[in-house]
Amino acid sequence: MGITLPLRLDHVVIAVAEWERSNAFYRDILGAEIVDLEKGRFAYRLRDGQQLNVHGPESTPHPRAVEPVRPGNSDLCFVWDGPLEEAAAHLGAHGVDVELGPVERQGATGVGVSLYFRDPDGSLLELISYDASR
Repeated sequence: MGITLPLRLDHVVIAVAEWERSNAFYRDILGAEIVDLEKGRFAYRLRDGQQLNVHGPESTPHPRAVEPVRPGNSDLCFVWDGPLEEAAAHLGAHGVDVELGPVERQGATGVGVSLYFRDPDGSLLELISYDASR
């Protein structure tokens, strides 16, 4: 068993090709607060203090990974608190196609049921529900 350190994930970085299109998608589909950062950059703040920092057109933040993330190059999973049918209805109401699901998956807190879909750049996004009524 590993040691327990006083740490938790603060944010991850994604990249987008078009600010306006991606800002609208993450606001409307994931409920993100769009945070206007310096130098024309944005972050997508989610509930419970989670955040996606965003590299976009003409942004070259420093420091960054040796191989910076590119638009369409992310694979992220978000917890949907409630029945997955509600998630599917939410996506459908916004014209977002479900690529796969519902399927059973192992998540960070156990077994859940997931739906997979893509953001406008092609990054794979997953909604997992641990809701007992699934």
